[in-house]
Formats: sequence, structure tokens, C-alpha cells
Amino acid sequence: MPFGIGVTGFLLIIVVGILLFGPKKLPQLGRAIGSTFSEFRKGTKELMDDIEEKKEEKKEKSD
Repeated sequence: MPFGIGVTGFLLIIVVGILLFGPKKLPQLGRAIGSTFSEFRKGTKELMDDIEEKKEEKKEKSD
């Protein structure tokens, strides 16, 4: 399981989520969290690509 959470911990998180947000809001919350993580990964990848590109430009200028 991700982050070292076992099955019991995962079930506990689900139960707490249902108690806090209700079964109707939980899918919406899951989609929102998923899209947030997706945007974060996309932004991180773009940032890393920019850093690599600048490193290559700097290396070409020094040669």
C-alpha cells in the first residue's frame, strides 16, 4: 500500500471520510483530490523539464 498504510489503516480512513463528508460527497472529494494530484505531477514535470533545459543551455554555452 502507498505511504506504508495497511489495509486496516485504509479502511479506517474510508470510514472517517464517510462519517465526515457523507457517502454522497465522498466521490466528489475523491475526484477533486485526484485532479489536484494530477495537476501537481504535471507542474512538477514541467518544472523539472525547464531545469534540465536550462542546464543543457548553460552547458552548451560553456563549451
